Amino acid sequence: MAHQPANGPDPEAQRGPGGDTGPDPRRWKALAVCLVAGFMTLLDISIVNVALPSIRQGLHTPTSDLQWVLSGYALAFGLFLIPSGRLGDARGRRRVFMIGLTFFTLSSAACGLAQSSEWLVIARLVQGVSGGLISPQVSALIQQMFSGRERGRAFGMFGTVVGLSMAVGPLLGGLLIEAGGDRDGWRWVFFVNLPLGVVCLILAKRLLPDTPSAGHVGVRALDPLGVLLLGAGVLTLLLPFVQEQEWHGNTKWLLILLSAALLAAFVGWERRCIRTGVQPVMDLALFTFRSFWLGCLLVLMYFAGFTSIFFITTLYLQSGLHYSALLAGVAITPFALGSGFAATIGGRLVGRFGRPLVAVGLIMVVVGLAGTVVAVHQVSGRGVGWAMAAPLLLAGLGSGLVIAPNQTLTLSQVPVSQAGSAGGALQTGQRVGSSIGIAAVGSVFFAQVSREGWRAAYDHGLVVSVAFVLAALIVALSDVVADRRTGKRDTRTGGADEGTSGSNREGS
Repeated sequence: MAHQPANGPDPEAQRGPGGDTGPDPRRWKALAVCLVAGFMTLLDISIVNVALPSIRQGLHTPTSDLQWVLSGYALAFGLFLIPSGRLGDARGRRRVFMIGLTFFTLSSAACGLAQSSEWLVIARLVQGVSGGLISPQVSALIQQMFSGRERGRAFGMFGTVVGLSMAVGPLLGGLLIEAGGDRDGWRWVFFVNLPLGVVCLILAKRLLPDTPSAGHVGVRALDPLGVLLLGAGVLTLLLPFVQEQEWHGNTKWLLILLSAALLAAFVGWERRCIRTGVQPVMDLALFTFRSFWLGCLLVLMYFAGFTSIFFITTLYLQSGLHYSALLAGVAITPFALGSGFAATIGGRLVGRFGRPLVAVGLIMVVVGLAGTVVAVHQVSGRGVGWAMAAPLLLAGLGSGLVIAPNQTLTLSQVPVSQAGSAGGALQTGQRVGSSIGIAAVGSVFFAQVSREGWRAAYDHGLVVSVAFVLAALIVALSDVVADRRTGKRDTRTGGADEGTSGSNREGS
């Protein structure tokens, strides 16, 4: 029997036009708008990696500023996910989505027109904030517009977008730089967002639903102190990881202790808000659902391994084997194709198999990455890209069975009225995991390059990536084992006709 959230059935779920109950007939068109916008925001995390040499040549950018072109976007993006999710829940998801998309489009234009590295860094920070405004609204709108098996399919499409945006970024970036030239090709990496952003804005106004529970909420009701404590905690947690290569010495790691203190203060304040009847920026009661906190932990570990794969692979191919940006992108394409194909299937199957499906996907990723290590050892020289193709395809197929199904399972018991905050928390886990993974894998990779060369460095880096994926697998298996011990099965996809293996609320 399905466990209902503490709030009971949510009145926002599947509102039609004008607030009528029942499925919105425009929901699939509205989903397409959300997915294109989500694709743009996530693409700008990965596509800029291959543009860095072109940016350096075009703007004579110092290494420290290049680092901030990457990390500034990631930091700003991660900082605003949970607060903007709460803002969308309170003020209206369509409104926040459109504000974020407007600023994202304008800041993309500013990036492409940059005449100095300082200009580019500032524009990237604004772009990151805008992406952080958009992203939680996408998952929240999916929660609002779909239920049951349809929700699993919708999240499957979203998972396809996540996988493709991370993996296609190097290929698309390489194509744009090839077309635009080494000196100014990087500008088209940002200009490509302009027509997509304008079209999405026009369609969002027409197709995206309102948020029935939203209203004119004052600033105090948005928990500004909670936002400040959470933002400071996330910032001090991410900084030492994203700046790991630039800030030498071990003093930077003291920021993690400061982050722990700030996040503890945030938890204390949020509990006080609940006791005094104030709506917190994030309802900590969500973490009483095993499906939610286990899903957030799993995605943190998985993205630490998942994102770092592209980071070291592009470095190895471009710097170690002297591939062009385009060829490096082509070499990673099998992962993207596998991920996109399997994510759609995973969205359809999650209602039947639940968390075991995620575990199978993680096993496939581990086997595929291990196969990549073997391929690098068996083939030398520039033929490595071909040798990687089959194992990367397998890893991509596995990844497609992880991201979308895990998102569906993690948010399955979250009330729709809190979907923005919950989606923001889940995606914050993705950003934190990505930063930790790139820092950890990157430090091993660069340490080995100077001692044993590029191939050995790539091997050691992949071992660390695999370790993170194995940690995610342990989390998934612990959930499966816990369900089998209790003998419980619940409706994991928010009202699907057939139950799936999954996590009940703790103590229920």
